[in-house]
Amino acid sequence: MTNKFLNLLATQTLLADGAMGTMLHAHGVGFDKCFDELNLVNPSVVAEIHREYIEAGAQLIITNTFGANRYKLAKHGLQNNVAQINRAGVELAKRVVAASFKDVFVAGDIGPLGVRLVPYGRVKLEEARAAFAEQVVALTEAGADLLVIETIADLYETQEAIAAAKENSTLPVVASMTFTRDDVSLLGDSPTKIAHRLAAAGADVIGINCSGGPLQLLRILKRMRQAEPRARFIVKPNAGWPQQANGRIMYPADADYFGEYALLFRDAGAVIVGGCCGTTPQHIAMMRKSLDSAPRAAPIEISFAPEEEVAAAPADQPTRLAQRLAEGTFSICVEMNPPRGLSTKKLMAGASLLYDSGADVINVADSPLARMRMSAWAVCNLVQRKIGVESTLHFPTRGRNLLRVQGDLLAAHALGIRNIFVVMGDPTSIGDYPEATDNYDLVPSGLVKLVKRGFNMGVDHSGASIGQPTSFFVGAALNLCPQDMDSEIKNLRRKINAGADFFLTQPVYRPDDGPKLIEAYEAKHGKFDKPIIVGVLPLVSARHANFLHNEVPGIVIPQEARARIEAAGEDGSKVGVELAVELIQNLKSWASGAYLIPQFHRYDQVSEIIEEVK
Repeated sequence: MTNKFLNLLATQTLLADGAMGTMLHAHGVGFDKCFDELNLVNPSVVAEIHREYIEAGAQLIITNTFGANRYKLAKHGLQNNVAQINRAGVELAKRVVAASFKDVFVAGDIGPLGVRLVPYGRVKLEEARAAFAEQVVALTEAGADLLVIETIADLYETQEAIAAAKENSTLPVVASMTFTRDDVSLLGDSPTKIAHRLAAAGADVIGINCSGGPLQLLRILKRMRQAEPRARFIVKPNAGWPQQANGRIMYPADADYFGEYALLFRDAGAVIVGGCCGTTPQHIAMMRKSLDSAPRAAPIEISFAPEEEVAAAPADQPTRLAQRLAEGTFSICVEMNPPRGLSTKKLMAGASLLYDSGADVINVADSPLARMRMSAWAVCNLVQRKIGVESTLHFPTRGRNLLRVQGDLLAAHALGIRNIFVVMGDPTSIGDYPEATDNYDLVPSGLVKLVKRGFNMGVDHSGASIGQPTSFFVGAALNLCPQDMDSEIKNLRRKINAGADFFLTQPVYRPDDGPKLIEAYEAKHGKFDKPIIVGVLPLVSARHANFLHNEVPGIVIPQEARARIEAAGEDGSKVGVELAVELIQNLKSWASGAYLIPQFHRYDQVSEIIEEVK
């Protein structure tokens, strides 16, 4: 059967079935139910859907095991039934095929785990592979003809699924991924990169499913085939982008439309075509009719949708960060760097993980280390609009003249950004463009004054009206362990007089550094009453700790902490989490919040720290 399947792909385009979830819902099964469990508790409804697709002309039916992995089943308390549910799915499909007296292949379906993998989640790659292996073994032993890995958005997750299939089965492997509206994966990988990686991983058939409608998938198919011209391809589009009407999810693409695209997919090189979300036996029947009888057609032209406009946020209330600090609520802020290119998918995934873990604010750095990156205020807007978490914009004065400073402030405010952190910024001499202009018209305290006594009062630097006041909540930098305490206190006093609302510090590893500086300030100037959010940079290894301690000015890591992480060996990251949690707990006695700075994109480590201290 295995050889027959692969050999058949060389001579014809096979027609797969359509959506299972859409059809189960149409048969009265609620979306809150575990569809995979129906293989055990209501097999007749699953069997009826298989039968309808076979009668419509499908040559390949996919088992009802899309979510039958330990992570998704755990949400229904069924994590111990992985093997049973997967075996039942295959056996049920095979009984339907036998009763049809037709030559139909049964594909064991493997969907996404429903959890994020490191570094954007907690699940390690080896744990993901083990979860996929459970499904692979059960589906193979039950008699599936091939394995279909589908609808995964993370390239690394798909690669782990393929590896699990190759290690635990000799069945052919079909691997397809899903894409966003801008033709890249959720984490920003292009069709070209995905085609290369899936082919290199050993999948027998690669391609696209779910995503948008046929038009988008035809476009992506052509790009993937150009990247891997010798590969076999599968295409299974949704019935267009879903719409909600009268409480129901509706898909606009009808069966005739799918019939036309079956031919276009075939002409573009697909050896398996079918349908995904929103498709029905009627869609498959029209595709069958087209494949059997219609001649090849010319490809259609591709058009792109215009960008949507972004509305400005209201400015008449304090930010959530301002409210939390005023209430004395300990706040967790996390720093993220803008991407080096156009894709923001990985950054968005990291921001989503951090927000879900309990981060109160995402701080976006501006050209850290003077390296070219996307403008920070654009990233702040995306984080707020797409993730729903408040952001703080790092706003360096270096490299900005008065015109640029004020124009960027207006732009940030128009995009709904209210928290800003004023800083000098890194000199261009250390970055990608050392010859770039490094001039500036304002020092940080001067910019704080411009915002608090100018823009927030409704006037610009020259005193001219800007129409209405801004409502920026302004932070400034503070070094808790300076080499020159008197100089630092003098700068601190200048920033307070300029109107700074809060202070953000460099990373510390000794919780008593703050009280010492505050005590020294109060001895000269009286009560210090501004919130301080203290920098916390989690350690990941002994080498990392030694580098920071010996080579980064202003960072002092106690000998005890370095000894603990040294003794931990390969578990240094775990000790890094423990040290950060202990530090934050000690900071709560005097600080207003912690400012976590992920190292090496280890958002999973920071997420763990947040959950511990929350």
